[in-house]
Amino acid sequence: MNKHRDSYPHASLSARTAAALVALAILASALDAQSPPAQRPHDIKTLAWMAGCWEQRAAGRLTQEQWMAPSGGTMIGMSRTVAGDVTRGWEFLRIAYASGTLAYIAQPSGQTETAFTASVVTDTLVSFENPAHDFPQRIVYHRITPDSVVARISAIRNGRTRVMEIPMARGRCGG
Repeated sequence: MNKHRDSYPHASLSARTAAALVALAILASALDAQSPPAQRPHDIKTLAWMAGCWEQRAAGRLTQEQWMAPSGGTMIGMSRTVAGDVTRGWEFLRIAYASGTLAYIAQPSGQTETAFTASVVTDTLVSFENPAHDFPQRIVYHRITPDSVVARISAIRNGRTRVMEIPMARGRCGG
């Protein structure tokens, strides 16, 4: 019994096999240096700052938005706008990977889903776009502080830009 071979299973490689493995490693390294790096989709975990409950109170209206933390490649969200005692709008939201990149998928007030593709993803800003959609065509979330976010939705139609900004503060979930 070869004591050295039993202690180190890789020691059983022949010198020729070991040399071939080294040559393959050198070749793979050279090919990697010549090839452009593979494009990676934006990392959804970068958007963890969006998780939680957000709200805007203005002129008798309450807009609330809630996002679950990134997990399993998705963030699930919902929003609701209430004026007085009447719900004026609501939306189911999700951020997930679609066709190799992040997408913001919105389903407002029971309508058909619409997807917006991520164009910018940072630890303070995310921008999603769908130029073929009527309104909005761009959805942007900008973290101002850990407890404040501005959502900005916009579109260009007939040469005119329509913009809505919704500054939100961290709110209480479920309230």
